[in-house]
Amino acid sequence: MKFSYRWLAELVPGLADDSPGPLELARLITMKTAECEGVEPASHLDLHGLAPDYIIDIDNKSLTHRPDLWGHIGMAREVAAITGGSLVDPVKVSLLPTGQPEIRVRIADHELCPRYSALVMEGVQVDLSPVWLQNRLESIGINAINNIVDVTNLILAELPQPMHAFDADKLTGDTIHVRLARRHERLRALNGETYDLTEEDLVIADASGPVALAGVIGGAETAISEGSRRVVLESANFNAARVRLTSARLKLRTDASVRFEKALDPENTVRGLARAVELFQEVCPSARPVGGFADDRGVLRPVGPILLPVNFVSRKLGTRVTLQRVVAILRALGFTVSEPQAETLIVTVPSWRATKDISLRDDLVEEIGRMIGYNEIPPVAPKVSCVVPPANPMRLFLRSVRQQLASQGFTEVYNYSFVNEAEAERFSLSISEHIAIRNPIGSELTHLRRSLLPGLFKNIVDNVRHSPAFRIFEVGQEIHGNASSLPNEITRGAAAIYDAHGDEQDFFELKRVLECVFPSSCLSAAEARPFEHPTRTAYIHWRGTVIGRIFELHPLLLQREGVEGRAVLFETDLDLAQRLTASRLLRYTPVRKYPTSGFDLSVISDIRMPADKIQDALAQLAGSHLASIEFIRQYDGPPLLPGQKSVSYHIEAGALDHTLSAEEVAEIRNQIIEGMRGRGFELRV
Repeated sequence: MKFSYRWLAELVPGLADDSPGPLELARLITMKTAECEGVEPASHLDLHGLAPDYIIDIDNKSLTHRPDLWGHIGMAREVAAITGGSLVDPVKVSLLPTGQPEIRVRIADHELCPRYSALVMEGVQVDLSPVWLQNRLESIGINAINNIVDVTNLILAELPQPMHAFDADKLTGDTIHVRLARRHERLRALNGETYDLTEEDLVIADASGPVALAGVIGGAETAISEGSRRVVLESANFNAARVRLTSARLKLRTDASVRFEKALDPENTVRGLARAVELFQEVCPSARPVGGFADDRGVLRPVGPILLPVNFVSRKLGTRVTLQRVVAILRALGFTVSEPQAETLIVTVPSWRATKDISLRDDLVEEIGRMIGYNEIPPVAPKVSCVVPPANPMRLFLRSVRQQLASQGFTEVYNYSFVNEAEAERFSLSISEHIAIRNPIGSELTHLRRSLLPGLFKNIVDNVRHSPAFRIFEVGQEIHGNASSLPNEITRGAAAIYDAHGDEQDFFELKRVLECVFPSSCLSAAEARPFEHPTRTAYIHWRGTVIGRIFELHPLLLQREGVEGRAVLFETDLDLAQRLTASRLLRYTPVRKYPTSGFDLSVISDIRMPADKIQDALAQLAGSHLASIEFIRQYDGPPLLPGQKSVSYHIEAGALDHTLSAEEVAEIRNQIIEGMRGRGFELRV
């Protein structure tokens, strides 16, 4: 965005004395308002013998939230506040004629067009603009065209209020309609291009159809020409998002659309007409208004008064700011301040700052802070109390679960918390029990998940082509409930082992991992669900409570996805598991000072005998000498009899006060063997 220093000096008379000069002014603007990218002399003015000028170039991105700064009057207001000068308003609203309008305006939807003002001028003579007007526009990068168009462009760069001039004699009917385009409507624009309009485009239309694309570009059929004698001046306010969508769809950005996209001040439309009447008197003395001006407006929503405690300003900025300084800064920026002697000010936001900029008292603090200058606020080290934060038991528990699984070779995955109907039904979950998403990010992510299994299954299918074997786990929330009540989020954990060449031992390997995460957990038989292997599924018990399930995926489920091999999974309720952890009584066991000795035992039992019961029997017989017991593998087949299985364990034995001798280890081993035989088990020694 380019600003003329001389133009600003006309609006802030104190600048006329070159104090501060262009470079210093650019520095002040950068420090307190927006980033200046450079200052250059307007060298072309020398060709016409005009006074020298300087162009201050300001980064557009720093003005995005400030629609008022897209015109010289807005920047001049900032300059006046920064330098302590006064602002000269170039608009004389009293010049606007009153009476019956020559043309009528009808807005179909005030959400799309909050305000539309129009005025008919007659006696127009299209000619070149005066040199001063041409140079003023060209110095800021706008081409001079003719006196009528140049006036509208000057107002765009000054107020900033984009305007458009129609040839009144080329309009059909006596009413301007602001409406959405209809299907199959087209517009030949001023740039010579013809655009196919959609029902999402806002247009300006007469009785014959669209004559302009609202906020973007005018139409060629009603354009000003050398023979134009009567013009209709448009000064309107359009919905920022609607202008942006149309401009982006058509890949058509204009000076007007860039400004309308920023949410301009609706009160500026009448000011734009008044300024146009004054400028027409200078550049086209024969032109005069016909009748009054038309003005159709919706119910504007001004920002209500903001209560601003003065001590709140000082507390937020970290430095003391006096009441007088707060009032002076806000009034210089155009705010109305009531109760200036009270500890709490009542601040009214001006219309040009109310569209998308100022709405909270924190916004007012920012205004005060930047005008004081953030570099003027003395830096003070923050005072932080050294207090140990209270422990979060759930977070510590989840960290422990993650660390245990990672130490066993598992990789953590993160999945979306969304599923679709096919994924839910694959795991026997009714989609009607899931909470539907009103605006899903994709057709495959339509409901909130009630299980981690669909996501983990997808991870398995996606990763088999990269690795023949892997281990993954996820810790996340399952969302239970319905659309009529607040959902209940349950923290779950799920893990999977996949092996393209796996066998039934994978189930016991995952059981071993489970015992690392939940020590002393055990299993009990469970009826298989449709997606589970019919003979390899069990409940997980921990501290006397069922906390989940462990199972092998049904082979058909994998085969349907073209996946060979086996996948075993477990899922647990981590909320429940954490509560069980919190309720346990902690007991200290001394660390063994002396090494242990190990040996393996294979127990032959009925194939239906749970391995946990065999393990419990071995542990009881080992007694106080038991350091650890670990499942190795299970086997059924020759030379075992049908209905038999062999379960192998590794046992570590030791003492707390000495190192066991070979004889003592042998005695413990024989004690276990004899005890197991006494309980009806056969051992493979």
